[in-house]
Amino acid sequence: MRQAIFTFINKIREYLRPLFLKYDQKLPYIITLITALILVVGGINLFIELTDTLATDMLINFDHEVTQYVLSLRNPALTNYFLFMTYLGDVYGYLIVLAIYLLISFFVFKKWKYVAQTSLVLLLATVSNMMLKRFVDRARPGIEHMVSVETLSYPSGHAMSAMAFYGFLIFIVYKFSWNKYLKSGLIGLLVLIILSIGISRIYLGVHFPSDIVGGYIAGLIWVIFCVLVFDLIEVFRRDPKT
Repeated sequence: MRQAIFTFINKIREYLRPLFLKYDQKLPYIITLITALILVVGGINLFIELTDTLATDMLINFDHEVTQYVLSLRNPALTNYFLFMTYLGDVYGYLIVLAIYLLISFFVFKKWKYVAQTSLVLLLATVSNMMLKRFVDRARPGIEHMVSVETLSYPSGHAMSAMAFYGFLIFIVYKFSWNKYLKSGLIGLLVLIILSIGISRIYLGVHFPSDIVGGYIAGLIWVIFCVLVFDLIEVFRRDPKT
């Protein structure tokens, strides 16, 4: 993706050179930043639209129907699976995954940059989630909770963190020049983890489906924003004309 952005910026520079000679060095980067802002603002607007409809009959019915369907699937095997996935999306789960990720990055890739970037995305998602929960102030579902919860409901912190953390890992895996089957397998596994963590919160009775959707949207906003910012920083660092 970094190479694509670099090529895109160079094409814009050549096209705009005759028209904007005075601003030739900076204008392409300004345009790219504006594009990033448009994507992020669009995601924020979608999140706000969903938040504004939380009390509507349509969304209440949606939450009820989806929740009842998911709860109807409860059985011992699925309960064990979703308990594992919800713990994987908790604090200690991320600490373990980050430790493994750090070891792989240090001994295999000889780089820690990607670990730092992924950790930053997760941190941003976690902090912003706590703020959003307090702002929206939505109570948990009034059904049996199979795990202990103490925070508010919307947006789901597990869904938001899973999308931010594992979503950014999908970007990292995608950009590597690996065997296509290995890449596809890893991306598929990461997508499964994201979906499983989100569904586990409905299955365990601690979130409405709309909490999960809101968490996914908010987490994806951070992924898009951070991917663009990190790649722009790399382009600035490598382009001597900036």
